[in-house]
Amino acid sequence: MISLLQQYWPLLLEGFINTLIASMIALVFSLIIGSLMGMLQVTSNKIVSGLANAYVEFFRNIPLLIIVMFFYVVIPMYWVGISGFWAGTIGLTIYTSSFIADNVRAGILTVPKGQMEAGLSQGMKQMQIMRYVILPQAIRIVLPPLGNQFINLVKNSSILAMVAGLDLMYYGDFVAMETFNTLSTYVLVGLIYLVITLPLTYFTRKLEDKLGVHNN
Repeated sequence: MISLLQQYWPLLLEGFINTLIASMIALVFSLIIGSLMGMLQVTSNKIVSGLANAYVEFFRNIPLLIIVMFFYVVIPMYWVGISGFWAGTIGLTIYTSSFIADNVRAGILTVPKGQMEAGLSQGMKQMQIMRYVILPQAIRIVLPPLGNQFINLVKNSSILAMVAGLDLMYYGDFVAMETFNTLSTYVLVGLIYLVITLPLTYFTRKLEDKLGVHNN
């Protein structure tokens, strides 16, 4: 395993960096989109909430690979070419945002309705109350499942290997085929993924402790 790392470390390092970049991009935008969709799901406007619910249910209940292949194969056929890296990152963002939206929606529903009514009585608009009063509380409540979603996002980033996304798994497959040493290669790749996920798990738990959140 050490010899593999010494011989192929430039490729594995490139894959590691690309995995980090794809994961960070998908994490940020899936959190933004998911939070927005979660808020829209509980809005009083039936059309808006219906569209948000349709988005969540659609993307949450189809395989991630289908979403990625849509951007990698279908979109270039009718519009513009997309690299495997960006097809995978966009697909990962959309897929993860649907799960985050459901978590945020559940968190919003746990906040007492009286807070919305109190805000409206003070002249605040519904979206202002949602953004400044309810959403911060909801995020704190659903922090444990959100942390799990972020960890799953990193692991799901291996989907980029299916579309030549130049991620860690892609180069791991290359090394395995090049050396025929599949056991050592995939153990090594798994350990490198742990380098990403374990600190994220530790940070999430520390943040939960700091905010007084416990995953019961």
